[in-house]
Amino acid sequence: MGAPPGYRPSAWVHLLHQLPRADFQLRPVPSGFAPQEREYQQALLLVVALAGLGLGLSLILIAAYLIRVCCCQPPGPPSAKSPPPGGGCVTWSCIAALLIGCAGIGIGFYGNSETSDGVSQLSSALLHANHTLSAIDHLVLETVERLGEAVRTELTTLEEVLTQRTELVAATRGARRQAEAVTQQLQGLAFWQGVPLSPLQVAEDVSFVEEYRWLAYVLLLLLQLLVCLFTLLGLAKQSKWLVIISQAGQGPQKETRPGAACLGEMGRPANRPPRSGRCWKSWMTVMSLVVLVLSWGSLGLEAATAVGLSDFCSSPDTYVLNLTQEETGLGSDILNYYFLCNQAVSNPFQQRLTLSQRALANIHSQLQGLEREAVPQFPSAQKPLLSLEETLNVTEGNFHQLVALLHCRGLHKDYGAALRGLCEDVLEGLLFLLLFSLLSAGALATALCSLPRAWALFPPSDDYDDTDDDDPFNPQVLDPWVRGRRGRGPDSSERGGAGCLDSRV
Repeated sequence: MGAPPGYRPSAWVHLLHQLPRADFQLRPVPSGFAPQEREYQQALLLVVALAGLGLGLSLILIAAYLIRVCCCQPPGPPSAKSPPPGGGCVTWSCIAALLIGCAGIGIGFYGNSETSDGVSQLSSALLHANHTLSAIDHLVLETVERLGEAVRTELTTLEEVLTQRTELVAATRGARRQAEAVTQQLQGLAFWQGVPLSPLQVAEDVSFVEEYRWLAYVLLLLLQLLVCLFTLLGLAKQSKWLVIISQAGQGPQKETRPGAACLGEMGRPANRPPRSGRCWKSWMTVMSLVVLVLSWGSLGLEAATAVGLSDFCSSPDTYVLNLTQEETGLGSDILNYYFLCNQAVSNPFQQRLTLSQRALANIHSQLQGLEREAVPQFPSAQKPLLSLEETLNVTEGNFHQLVALLHCRGLHKDYGAALRGLCEDVLEGLLFLLLFSLLSAGALATALCSLPRAWALFPPSDDYDDTDDDDPFNPQVLDPWVRGRRGRGPDSSERGGAGCLDSRV
């Protein structure tokens, strides 16, 4: 079978098409695209099941690693003054995994865009094919109605005018028979009229499904991006080593003025509640686990879709021909002409077009003869003859448009564009989404193994033991002043505050 113009199966199609397939009993299954067969459906479901197996193994490994970490965890958190042994390796491995996940998100956005572009090209080709088929039906209907109106009115009037000349009446009736023959031949050209399958409806259904698919992937990508960014932010805020390094680079601190303690205490409560990030850490861990499950699920769907699409794209003509013939009931000669469009397949409408063209030429010659012979004797015949000439000119113009539209070149070009969008852009986008899901699953699995240990390595946020004793904002330094202030009452507090302010002068 001839390939559509501009379409050739890509290397990815050949590579995926050569992969072995098996059903649930692990028996080999042919790689031909046959979604209606049970064995082929089982082969695709087995691909999805492999992703589920990967998810199960990931969860088991994560659970085993976390159990080992919990059982071997040191009794107390390390001090913030000295780096814990192995802490930097765990933290940086988690950060590297999250950065790889962010890179995978960029790949996922590109793959989602490529898939959407391919589906858009497929929908555009279907809409253009629907426009061509609708134009054929419209031209046939318009031409048939115009010829029928001419037969009922102008030719009938012409016969009544030329009743005195038998040979002229015979010529008029011959033109009537030719017009009726043209009408009958043209009605057979509207091959898509009454067909239940509409390319417009298919394009609308494809666009509807694509909108929700695109939105679902965008939400998944944004969810993983938020999880990665917030986890990285949490690691940066919780890590005291970043704070220590930044403070070491600032040099010695300036001496605090005496009134600063009073001003600081006036703007800060004495009994400050301890800050706790346990809920936040648990929430980010749970969200990472949810995104991990979604990544493995999308990986299975993308792999099965890519495998099935490669089987279809390796030899699409056979399946498309059989499906279209089953849905439309059209003859194989018409479908082979438009889907193959080569010299080996003849035009199934050539005979009708030839007969119509000959009939139109005969009508034109008969009208010219009537105009030469009838108009000098019957001046009233000139008006219906002019109307018939105008109708014949419009009919010939519509006929030439029908010849161009019925040629296989236009619809075959739409078929090739649809295949290129589906088998090139969509398949490429699916492979990028597959890579995104794989990177996401690996990065999140590594992060889930590293996060609990990284959280444990960080000291709690309400630990003030490492604060400087000379810090005027240290609650331990301010406690005696606060107790004295509470024992004196409000007046003495105001005087004390004024004294602190006076000490600044």
